[in-house]
Amino acid sequence: MKKLAVVISLFFGLSANVILAEQWAQWRGPEQNGLSNETGLPTEWSAKSLAWKTPLKGDGQSSPVVWNDRLFLTESLDQGRQRAVFCINRNDGQVLWHCVVWTGDPEPSHGMNRWASATCATDGTHVYAFFGRGGGLFCLSMDGDVVWEKNLGPFEGPWGTAACPRLVGDVVIQNCDADQDAYIVALNKKTGDQVWKTARPNFRGWSSPVAVTVDGKSQAVVNGHTGTYAYDVLTGKEAWFVKCTNGRGSPTVTPYKGSIYVVNGLSGGGAYAISPGGSGDVTASRRTWFTKRGGRDLPSPIVVGNTMLVMSLRGAILSGYNIKSGEEVWKERIGGQISASPVSFGGLAFFVNEAGETVVIDPAAEDKIVRRNSLTPDIKEIFRSSITPSEGQVLIRSSSVLYCVGQRAK
Repeated sequence: MKKLAVVISLFFGLSANVILAEQWAQWRGPEQNGLSNETGLPTEWSAKSLAWKTPLKGDGQSSPVVWNDRLFLTESLDQGRQRAVFCINRNDGQVLWHCVVWTGDPEPSHGMNRWASATCATDGTHVYAFFGRGGGLFCLSMDGDVVWEKNLGPFEGPWGTAACPRLVGDVVIQNCDADQDAYIVALNKKTGDQVWKTARPNFRGWSSPVAVTVDGKSQAVVNGHTGTYAYDVLTGKEAWFVKCTNGRGSPTVTPYKGSIYVVNGLSGGGAYAISPGGSGDVTASRRTWFTKRGGRDLPSPIVVGNTMLVMSLRGAILSGYNIKSGEEVWKERIGGQISASPVSFGGLAFFVNEAGETVVIDPAAEDKIVRRNSLTPDIKEIFRSSITPSEGQVLIRSSSVLYCVGQRAK
């Protein structure tokens, strides 16, 4: 009966993921890689293109997630002494509810990170938000009532937390990297009860789990300081890992057409591709290519067509790599500073710099930069969140304002 229950649970878990594919409901969207298959999304905009914009109470860097008419985000208030989850009506930008889930003394955090960087996840029944030492992981109803909360530890380290929760079937998986007692955990998404917990190498990191299916089994894949690791979703057992030369697990891995594409967060750490599977150390057998590269503190990569795009934070130097060979085929200086992970639709990639300018890239064109879009924000606003494409609109969040570009598809 236990085996049958597991099979039924996995079946309904996969069914839930199919439903999620209709919504931009988790970090990096339904395909977990920043790609949207929608058509009719705007590619050019200005302040005149706004459907609405909403000033926010506090500050934060989480990206908007969408479920039908509702948008969910997080923020911190009073210099990190309060952490909140809130919901916005996507039709008019009005705040439907705002719930302070934790109050206390703020932990140390990097100036580029602060205290509300992890993007929410939702399954249409509940909303999940992670604040690290600031209360841990929270489950809320769609109307803003706290259903359960789970303190996940002190998260020792000077730079704070940013890994996003990942919903897979009946569990919510949270990466809890830290300088001490690092681990990854799966909790029952309805009750918050621990399903499994697996130790990880001790080092601060912000990589979010990505769910893939390998030989019929669901695995959670996470970047890290020492390499990329995969864990069985049902048991938490480490399935396989690929070593890296110089890590820092900040960029989330990018799944695309059966492969996993990885960049490391330290200069010289390189970029590489993995054919997921096997067991134990599969560096020699499953790492299909490896390319050394410079740059550090990189956004997550994105794949458009046959090209993997990797952006350096400082100087905003964009490199294009052939996804089959790993060869760097071109390099372009974008300018500014870009920390937000990109999205792609219509064969284009969209990179938001910290000043709020969106640089539109066509990796197949001779002139890579197609256009530059600006919403003319206040000079105090900082843009470190990924944009969210949804139903003919683009949602762009700064540290203090949420913008909605375009008209919603009917």
